[in-house]
Amino acid sequence: MIDSRFGDSKLVSLYQNGNEKAFEILLNRHKSRIYTAIYLIVKDRYVAEDLLQETFIKAVSTIRSGRYNEEGKFSPWLSRIAHNLAIDYFRKRKRYPEIVLEDGSSVFNSVEFSEESIESKQIMRDNKSRLRSLIKELPDEQKQVLIMRHYPCLL
Repeated sequence: MIDSRFGDSKLVSLYQNGNEKAFEILLNRHKSRIYTAIYLIVKDRYVAEDLLQETFIKAVSTIRSGRYNEEGKFSPWLSRIAHNLAIDYFRKRKRYPEIVLEDGSSVFNSVEFSEESIESKQIMRDNKSRLRSLIKELPDEQKQVLIMRHYPCLL
């Protein structure tokens, strides 16, 4: 039985040894603070929710791959991941600004530009393949949440 009073280090260690409940406790312990930090940067509830999910997916991936270096600093590490993802969000938006028409719709919704390059198509295929493999690594409950949030048509 896991005690929710365990420290982050102990919970990470338990999770590394296959105890999914340990990560659930970590998630519940930190999600509100991480969400707030992201929201204060991006100022968009939906974007903040997506980045929160990405933060924990990245944390799970790093811990499971054995690349997490435990120094008793789980919370700052998680905050750094969230901060970096929020900054990356703005970098992408700056690189590809959204053009809005007078009626409020996006220009990309109404105009078909040139065909995608072969490189772009390959990158997209690679990203989809990587995403599928990362999703397969998630615990069943997290997979269900992801599917319900992004792929409700599959239900």
